[in-house]
Amino acid sequence: MMLLVGLGNPGRAYAGNRHNIGFMAIDRIARDHSAGLFRQKFQGLVSEARIGAERAILLMPQTYMNESGRSVGEASRFLKIPLADIVVFHDELDLPAGKVRVKTGGGDAGHNGLKSITAHLGAGYRRVRLGIGHPGDKTLVHNYVLGDFAKSEAGWLDALLAALSADAPLLAKGEDDAFQTKVFKDMAAAGF
Repeated sequence: MMLLVGLGNPGRAYAGNRHNIGFMAIDRIARDHSAGLFRQKFQGLVSEARIGAERAILLMPQTYMNESGRSVGEASRFLKIPLADIVVFHDELDLPAGKVRVKTGGGDAGHNGLKSITAHLGAGYRRVRLGIGHPGDKTLVHNYVLGDFAKSEAGWLDALLAALSADAPLLAKGEDDAFQTKVFKDMAAAGF
């Protein structure tokens, strides 16, 4: 069993924010992989799906980004899921929009959701870094990540979410490099 976590902020006001791309990824995976209804548990919204041959628990913490670790920690302890089987989808300013990188462990690069998870669990979980681009000026970052995706970004965003979901079985098998490569190819085939 694995735990797939999408990071974001709860509530309709944040639904379209760049910071919520992790929630968007989990929503798409849930829809495409016939997950059950989301229910409140572990201070988050939880569902279950079969990703390839793997049973996956899908989690969207409802604690706000800065406290995501409370929800992820509670779920992983209760379900006895080791760090290596936890995959966190999150926004990444340091990657161009639509690019994806997968890594295990490492620093949090100033991402408060990752900081919180690392504080509760340690750094050995897997991360799917979803590029949202950078506004170009450090002083603009806060408003940028808490701003909605522009209509002009809808094409690459939808293509990215579709690729993440379609290629999720590679993640479930632990084939992170193959997943990253396949998402890249799918994005290129979609014209991004």
